[in-house]
Amino acid sequence: MKTFIRTLCALLVSGLLFQCVQAQQRPLLDLSGFSDPGGAITILRGGDIVDPYFAIQALLLAKEYGLDADADTRRWIAFLALRQRPDGAFDRFCRSATGWSACKPADADDALLAMWMKLLRSSGALAPRGLAKPSLARSDAALGRLYDQSRGVYLVSPSYPHSLFMDNLEIWWFWSSQRTAADQVRARKLLSAIHKVFWHAGKLRFLVSTQAEQADMPHAFYPDAVAQILPLLFGYPALPGTTRAYYRSWMKAHRGEWLTRAPDDFSWGVLALIALRQGDLESAACWLRETAHLRYSTHWTVSDEITRQVLDARGIGPAVAELSCR
Repeated sequence: MKTFIRTLCALLVSGLLFQCVQAQQRPLLDLSGFSDPGGAITILRGGDIVDPYFAIQALLLAKEYGLDADADTRRWIAFLALRQRPDGAFDRFCRSATGWSACKPADADDALLAMWMKLLRSSGALAPRGLAKPSLARSDAALGRLYDQSRGVYLVSPSYPHSLFMDNLEIWWFWSSQRTAADQVRARKLLSAIHKVFWHAGKLRFLVSTQAEQADMPHAFYPDAVAQILPLLFGYPALPGTTRAYYRSWMKAHRGEWLTRAPDDFSWGVLALIALRQGDLESAACWLRETAHLRYSTHWTVSDEITRQVLDARGIGPAVAELSCR
């Protein structure tokens, strides 16, 4: 069979040949210390808490940026699908003597449900038979119950009846990646609503939340600065000016803040993926250098680990000591 596949690849035209070779050579995702044989993926290496959002984000980013995450994805889907609540929502899980038990509700139902559906729909045969279809139905219904008809955006959860810009970006990312006409209509409607609800023309920035007090909150790297750059992770098109100019403006204002806050915060590796997407390899290399000593610490999430492995696979190493990263 392997000989047949190699022969078939050799017969394809050059463009398809490249794709075939790339598919064979995808670097294998290594979640040692983050995952267990039962499929759980913890936030931190060797940690005792599973937050489904972080695990799903990590697997989706790994796949999008070319890592072979199939084995971990298969085990994770089986783990989480069996623990989905009857109402379609999810909990966070804590390690106990008997295994993993629900210990807290999820931080945000809306984004988590959308990301879960994106993972299921993009995983095909990796999703165990008999689990994916009913889970998709429950998740879709649960997300639908969070839709705010008056604004056209999604609420965080039944307990938090306000809407978050970043959550709605992730929901738009899901709908926009789907091929059906109905999903594309949802994506277009949500795109329009996000701009109408969250873009503040006077301040030339996106509001973080529909909560009234958010409009006058003092600057904070998270959530404010992160919210401004996150659209570039998902290819969100409704930006003021060109994507390149928008990115450069954010980096000029916040790169030093991003690269110096890791010892007191998370490492924010997803921002290095945005830098990679924009062809800014210097900033990605700076992130590797500035966070190298934090790997596997309490400031290093599974998403940060994905980022490091993606950059390693692209041959991007830490910035040299002489380079100013601030």
